[in-house]
Amino acid sequence: MSFETELRKTRNIGFAAHIDAGKTTTSERILFYTGKVHRMGEVHDGDATMDWMPQEMERGITITSAATTCTWKDHRINIIDTPGHVDFTVEVERSLRVLDGVCIIFCAVGGVQPQSETVWRQATKYNIPRLAFVNKMDRIGADFHDVLHQMRKRLGAEAVAIQLPIGNEEKYRGVVDLVEQKAWEFEDDELAPPVEVEIPEKLREMVAAFREHLVVSLADINPALEEKFFAGEEPTGDEMWDTIRAATIAGTLVPVLCGASFKNKGVQLLLDAIVRCLPSPLDVRPVVGEHPSTGAEETRAPDPAEPFSALAFKVAVDPFVGHITYIRCYSGTAKLGDRLLNADSGRKQRIQRLLRMHANRREEIEQIGPGDIVAAVGLDETTTGDTICVENAPLILERPVFPEPVIQMGIEPKSQADEEKLGAALARLTREDPTLRVEVDRETGQQLLSGMGELHLEVIVDRLKREFGAEANVGRPRVAYRETIRKASYGDGRFIRQTGGRGQYGHVKLELEPMDTEERLEYEDDSKGDEIPVEFRNAVKYGIEEAMGAGTLGGYPAVGVRCRITGGSFHDVDSSDVAFKIAAGMAFQDAFEGGSPVLLEPVMLAEVVTPEQYFGDVVNDLTTRRAQIVEVTSATGDSKTIELRVPLANMFGYATALRSVTQGRATYSMEPHSYEPVPVEQQRELLS
Repeated sequence: MSFETELRKTRNIGFAAHIDAGKTTTSERILFYTGKVHRMGEVHDGDATMDWMPQEMERGITITSAATTCTWKDHRINIIDTPGHVDFTVEVERSLRVLDGVCIIFCAVGGVQPQSETVWRQATKYNIPRLAFVNKMDRIGADFHDVLHQMRKRLGAEAVAIQLPIGNEEKYRGVVDLVEQKAWEFEDDELAPPVEVEIPEKLREMVAAFREHLVVSLADINPALEEKFFAGEEPTGDEMWDTIRAATIAGTLVPVLCGASFKNKGVQLLLDAIVRCLPSPLDVRPVVGEHPSTGAEETRAPDPAEPFSALAFKVAVDPFVGHITYIRCYSGTAKLGDRLLNADSGRKQRIQRLLRMHANRREEIEQIGPGDIVAAVGLDETTTGDTICVENAPLILERPVFPEPVIQMGIEPKSQADEEKLGAALARLTREDPTLRVEVDRETGQQLLSGMGELHLEVIVDRLKREFGAEANVGRPRVAYRETIRKASYGDGRFIRQTGGRGQYGHVKLELEPMDTEERLEYEDDSKGDEIPVEFRNAVKYGIEEAMGAGTLGGYPAVGVRCRITGGSFHDVDSSDVAFKIAAGMAFQDAFEGGSPVLLEPVMLAEVVTPEQYFGDVVNDLTTRRAQIVEVTSATGDSKTIELRVPLANMFGYATALRSVTQGRATYSMEPHSYEPVPVEQQRELLS
């Protein structure tokens, strides 16, 4: 098989969805049907192949993305199974950065849920072609057509059904393929392939209407099909599949399938659709980067003859192998022992081992090429987002951007013996997880651990104990507040120190303005050479960035500020980098205090699904938490769905409170939405 043929038969895909929509269960069935495993593991039993961490087995959720490779109908499929819980959204972000296509799974009962919207936005950011799979069609309250409607309304997706379900809820038994106009029923025997049957009589009218809608949608995309349509000719299956594939890759169409993964229904047909509709590495645009020295834009095509380039999208510590780096190769080839350049740091490293991963199991390989997603050993100086390339053709690829932590807690070693272990363990974990931060409170000297949510920090503390043997005392989680200003202001910072010898002199004048965007700092230097010499400009900028680490209200980091250096003065002998850095910090604080500073708090977008009989109690409880209800809709049965925005500070322990109010019958989920000003009364309490 030629290289091009092999690459054309490669699919780099991921599964993404809201928590509990069935991603890992679907992945497990795919591994079984492709012969990768000989027994299907179950999430609820704690033996799913892709959920291999002890924390995942115990909680029944995916925490870290797991990679594997399988084969279906002569096609190689590299799969990354991602978490659905918002606390681990970093795993979705960095996985989507290197994937060519994604299958987004929706629950047939829950429809488009908050985390579904988040992963959809992430896929849109990276222009990733999507396929949708409506899972759990056998559940009470399943509604395929409602999920289709929600996809179009809430996601703005051009969602087009290519299958229709036969039966529903406990009577769900098969699907109608609208392209081939065939009906398939699923046997109870998990080893049996789908059986072709006649399209049920009562579905024929609906099938005809949905097929016409599909043909019209494709005719709008493909002029040849449009001609056939107006001529009254029926398009062939191959013509339709080719158009569906082209439109999916272009992002103008999202094919929608359905099934029930837990009962092994629809998975083989989903595999067929993945191969037919999602792109190979040859179908996506050549990757674009920039030269580290000149900044010139360069492209790399998925060709082994091109210079080698790869993106490190994840680092991890394997107890048996040590430091491993997950990389996606975009061009060229690399072999064991090759010496490669980290274009971001300028360091040169040698590949010691190459591993094709199957969750936490490994297969040794000798060489990688375009389209490969593998783990490399030996790239110890590499971090998430770094570009690995050959020395004579350096290139820096776009790094994934990760959200800022929203929650933090104090952490300290339990004993003197744990101190060294804890420091080393936290250093490792922060390298693995870009959304995990360790810092020291300037005022109290306390060590703070910051993350994306209570569960995130809980898992980290558990890993510290189990994997690294580091016992720690932890404080109650607290909110990661920010500070900003509400009006334009001016600052003047002058640092003068006279000693017996040479003194210190730095003088900076600046102007601050509030910004509506979520950017931390927008910096502009309008000073003249006779006010601040060129050699001190970097020190001034560094002083501003350092000063932004602690605002003037409560010492929280400053954000949303536009800073313009307007002038200053210097001394021929006494001026230095240190003096200008300190003067810049003084000027910033002076201006920040004069800009009517305000505290910002993280506000979450939450969704609560509750039986109607508890609706009033749930709303009353949310009102006491300063929640703003955005929308209330009817869910399945007698349930109500409440969409709301609520400060994170008021949601600690909400899971327990919700269980208490609804006798355990309600559920909720939430994700970061924005930072908003803290009300005056609450701000006064916090600062006191």
